[in-house]
Amino acid sequence: MKTSLLNDIIFPGLIITAQILAVVVPVLISVAFLVYAERKVLALIQLRRGPNIVGPFGILQSFADALKLITKENIIPSGSNKIVFILAPIITMVLSLAGWAVIPFAPGWVVSDINVGIMYLFAVSSLGVYGIIMAGWASNSQYPFLGALRSAAQMVSYEVSIGFVIITVLLCVGSLNLSKIVMAQETVWFAIPLLPMFIIFFISALAETNRLPFDLPEDESTLVAGFFTEYSSASFVLFFLGEYASMILMSSMTVILFLGGWLPPFDIFPFNAIPGVIWFTIKIIFILFLFIWVRGTFPRYRYDQLMRLGWKVFLPFSLFWVVATSGFLVYFDMLPK
Repeated sequence: MKTSLLNDIIFPGLIITAQILAVVVPVLISVAFLVYAERKVLALIQLRRGPNIVGPFGILQSFADALKLITKENIIPSGSNKIVFILAPIITMVLSLAGWAVIPFAPGWVVSDINVGIMYLFAVSSLGVYGIIMAGWASNSQYPFLGALRSAAQMVSYEVSIGFVIITVLLCVGSLNLSKIVMAQETVWFAIPLLPMFIIFFISALAETNRLPFDLPEDESTLVAGFFTEYSSASFVLFFLGEYASMILMSSMTVILFLGGWLPPFDIFPFNAIPGVIWFTIKIIFILFLFIWVRGTFPRYRYDQLMRLGWKVFLPFSLFWVVATSGFLVYFDMLPK
């Protein structure tokens, strides 16, 4: 009986826990270094120094900031809905980490290699809006509530375009499995034949993660800090971690769908001698650099411009590209068998 309990429940549970920690811990550490990298890149763009005091070259600045925030008092507004107010950042953080369960880092390097991985990712990223709406409503304050309404409209608008982009990729692959999507790009990365979809997906990812120039839900110049204006201490840290973990997750989706995942750019030595997980990491770093570069380059959109871009430009064009891709594949009889 004890042996059966160990073999059937305890050992598999320990293995799954170890797999989860092997993904979650590096992601959280990567968030800290991403914040540092963002501050350094923005400093270079703006001709200033950036973090340079805490640790060698200021590399420990993010950890010092996190420690400072966590040790501060967690203030809950008296007029807020306290339970929802506390749950909102937790939900945001959990959802930003849940998507990593199906991300393949290399052949066989995935926590759960399910056949509907892309649908799982799309569903998890869509649920992220709930944490922001809950935060804005539970704060019982005008600016957070307005930021939450903006976020709901913005994320729903750009999820439609992201959905059509994903459909285009799936038509070319014939599978919802993320590993198979990567292996379908052995000959050519989808970023080349589907370049317009790659651009639309990247811009929609900026809007989906509330990044500049689409950071209207947190718009400091008009909404103080947007939906998390009333948050402090550990609750603010959870929102912060959730946003940057979502950035890394959307970057990994971009790499898997369009940049060949763990595949090298050329199947020749020394490119194919580098482990796949390193190629995957390099590509994610490149996409994250683009996230930061866009923030330091473009001004914030007005809200009407944001909505017009999503509904009048991206939606019709992505729908047209789905039809064009389908027609091309049928005409040349190239549909996946």
